[in-house]
Amino acid sequence: MHDRTDATPPPAADSPSALPSAPASGAHDPFVRVRGAREHNLKGVDVDVPRDALTVFTGVSGSGKSSLAFGTIYAEAQRRYFESVAPYARRLIHQVGAPKVGEITGLPPAVSLEQRRAAPNARSSVGTVTTLSNSLRMLFSRAGTYPPGAPRLDSDAFSPNTAAGACPSCHGMGRVHETSEELLVPDPGLSIRQGAIAAWPGAWQGKNLRDVLDTLGHDVDRPWRELDAKDREWILFTDEQPVVTVHPVREAGRIQRPYQGTYMSARRYVMHTFSDSKSATLRAKAERFLTSSPCPVCGGSRLRPEALAVTFAGRTIAELAGLPLTDLARTLEGALTGPAAGGASETARVLAEDLLARIGTVTELGLGYLSLDRATPSLSNGELQRLRLATQLRSGLFGVVYVLDEPSAGLHPADTEALLVVLDRLKAAGNTVFVVEHHLDVVRHADWLVDVGPRAGVHGGRVLHSGPPHGLAQVPDSATRRFLFDRAPGPVREVREPSGLLRTGPVTRHNLRGLDAAFPLGVLTAVTGVSGSGKSTLVSVLAEGIPGVERVVTVDQKPIGRTPRSNLATYTGLFDVVRKLFTATDEARERGYKAGRFSFNVPGGRCETCQGEGFVSVELLFLPSTYAPCPDCRGDRYNPETLQVRLRGLTIAEVLDLTVESAAEFFAQVPAAARALRTLLDVGLGYLRLGQPATELSGGEAQRIKLASELQRPRRAHTLYVLDEPTTGLHPADVEVLMRQLHGLADAGHTVIVVEHDMDVVATADWVIDLGPGGGDAGGRIVAAGPPAEVARAAESRTAPYLARALGLAR
Repeated sequence: MHDRTDATPPPAADSPSALPSAPASGAHDPFVRVRGAREHNLKGVDVDVPRDALTVFTGVSGSGKSSLAFGTIYAEAQRRYFESVAPYARRLIHQVGAPKVGEITGLPPAVSLEQRRAAPNARSSVGTVTTLSNSLRMLFSRAGTYPPGAPRLDSDAFSPNTAAGACPSCHGMGRVHETSEELLVPDPGLSIRQGAIAAWPGAWQGKNLRDVLDTLGHDVDRPWRELDAKDREWILFTDEQPVVTVHPVREAGRIQRPYQGTYMSARRYVMHTFSDSKSATLRAKAERFLTSSPCPVCGGSRLRPEALAVTFAGRTIAELAGLPLTDLARTLEGALTGPAAGGASETARVLAEDLLARIGTVTELGLGYLSLDRATPSLSNGELQRLRLATQLRSGLFGVVYVLDEPSAGLHPADTEALLVVLDRLKAAGNTVFVVEHHLDVVRHADWLVDVGPRAGVHGGRVLHSGPPHGLAQVPDSATRRFLFDRAPGPVREVREPSGLLRTGPVTRHNLRGLDAAFPLGVLTAVTGVSGSGKSTLVSVLAEGIPGVERVVTVDQKPIGRTPRSNLATYTGLFDVVRKLFTATDEARERGYKAGRFSFNVPGGRCETCQGEGFVSVELLFLPSTYAPCPDCRGDRYNPETLQVRLRGLTIAEVLDLTVESAAEFFAQVPAAARALRTLLDVGLGYLRLGQPATELSGGEAQRIKLASELQRPRRAHTLYVLDEPTTGLHPADVEVLMRQLHGLADAGHTVIVVEHDMDVVATADWVIDLGPGGGDAGGRIVAAGPPAEVARAAESRTAPYLARALGLAR
């Protein structure tokens, strides 16, 4: 299975096919040894990976590298940790099941740093994720300058997330939300029964509120504008919550008994939903009926006046938290070394130096443009992962395995060099570092390489090489080998002539200050620049639509669904076609089955034991609940009667289990299905199963599914395609497939704009707009614009030297 392996890194073993032998009993094993890994598409993989080294897992998207690193090695380390936790405590921790693997030996405790985020939380910020806010609060509490006679405050008093520190007016949010009659009732010509109060919920809850109003004596059938002003005010804004007995109007065939109904004003309902609802959809709907403005009491600082009266280096804690981290570091250094430094106490010096050291690890990872008060939901997945990595650097742990998921995602080539230094520091501290990665500079830097493939899905799942990187040159089946060792610049592509110019601006948002930009139409444009330079902010203006552009399509990496019920087939519309085909079979006609019979989302044809989920939750006494295949349908999701209907020999469950590649052959004679499947193949997703849950898809896979869904539509008028880092999470071989599609769109006369860090992609663009020169306040302006060869020579551009290298130009 292996082309070469090593007994101890880095020298190569004499026998390329033999795995390193296990040490004698009691000796320290320098390897993590995996035997019989069968998670997802892994085909009984045996592999030995050295400890105390930097190992990179490579392979095309869907090859199985994440299944090996995260789904097997990290999952087993996590399982072993949970085994040591008391059974009662274990019930409180969300766990995944045991991985499908024969045995893993030599495995230390593991820490996972994945590109995933928790539920959006407006109170979560850069400062809270990195714990830098804790250090800053301690500095103000112990070493701040207090007004004469003011009592010393505890560190909690400097936090907007505690009762002791939060501004009582905005509850520590910094902004106040209010509403108005015009927002709550957009059409005053409607009556309450007709839905005049648009902010109210639909279905039964809205009917209940209207019935309660009717019972209270309000006229719910007169147009809203004809109601008395005092009544309108009470209906919309009262804080009273009267309880009345409602006698519903009888409907034919339904028995509706009287019930106790509680009234809630429209304003109260909107505020309650916006602040307390766990549903992002409901919160977004409520937000449409609110206006937001800085809190008039704290001015947006989120803190009480007594906390804002304390200063350090002449600034309040809110002012320091709003500075980019690089500026915050300069301010702290000035306080320690400037003219007034002689008066600094030993406490101030110790706390400030500790804070400076912690900030240094964050700025080292290219995130110096962020401020402590920057909200977490506004960060990219790559930024979040690097913040967590910075926190681990300061933790002082040693002897653990760090498993990282593409830490270079969203990084400019200039920042990748700093990332490599950080990974080396983690290793030097006595840790083992496993990295799932596609960035070739990171791959070259590895001590050990595990290449999985040769292709994706059923065509992958084998370890092609486990050993030092140079050994991969001898593995012809590897898709990584060509990109790692054959680095001749590609053929020079003729630059397309634009059909016109799309002008935007002046744009003032985040760090863009009155920026004017011009995008050529009918060509492919790459927007480049270091992290935080303003790239995504600039293209977000395009995504909102611009006069003169008929159609804008934004293709991002957000999930295509948040539950296992959403899958590849449902998102692309294939499921509708498949269900109609099953409905048209003789068996379905004889039984009178309609299309709904073949949906696992509604009662009828689905298995009711698992309600179409395919699995059930098993409750265990004193142990956490676990998931097991449904005992009735065995994971098929449908009841036996539905599974008796076959389409050319296959049941609906078997069709959903087909890969895109297999389905393309099966549905070759069905134009509606063949077109959708062909576009999925064209973007390199042939290995995915039709019924693959959305929750199992990576961001890159989700983005390519969206692109395929767009490509399968009949060609319309000129379209502007906006893609934010489309190559994130893609192997160079997959990038080639994706770029072939994007260049095809430009060849057809459409405009394609990509935010991109991959210089090989930028080199093939027709036009480049480079922002910078730095991030945050040091960026936000166009440093260079023009064809790639021209931008590669721009003196001020930090992108230029890396682009020149990709183009094979001397600088």
